[in-house]
Amino acid sequence: MRKILIVIDMQKDFVDGALGTKEAVAIVPAVVDKIKSYDIADVFATRDTHQPDYMTTQEGAFLPVEHCVEGTPGWELDSRVAEVLKGATLVDKPTFGSTALVDTIKKISEKEEIELELNGLCTDICVVSNALMLKAFMPEVKISVDSSCCAGVTPEKHEAALETMRSCQIIVK
Repeated sequence: MRKILIVIDMQKDFVDGALGTKEAVAIVPAVVDKIKSYDIADVFATRDTHQPDYMTTQEGAFLPVEHCVEGTPGWELDSRVAEVLKGATLVDKPTFGSTALVDTIKKISEKEEIELELNGLCTDICVVSNALMLKAFMPEVKISVDSSCCAGVTPEKHEAALETMRSCQIIVK
């Protein structure tokens, strides 16, 4: 059984930048340790990737805080996370969930038996979106989320997202 780790959006803007929180800063050491516990060939990491016209998009209308604009310092992975992600597969995504990530992982699941573990930011937006997409396309693959390696926009939204994932048969550790 191949165990795959998916690290969601551990970028500067979500850790301690434009949309950062003290909870996001607090999980960085645990995320680093989790990445180190996997073979780097089995680690995939996403980057929220927007363009300079972000504020004119639908997402920008709902979340009017410019963040993760490709090529800016805020788009970069947190430096501590980036250090341990060397050699991992990076997937840039233009919105909450990544169809490219799902396609890549689904192809792997068609060739071998896998388990997935997710962590990262933000629990209530991008982590839950990717977890539910992966579950929808691979309902028999065991999917878990390490809650100690995730942070939400608020602690309450973090807990609500974990409960949503539990309801959808995603294991919350």
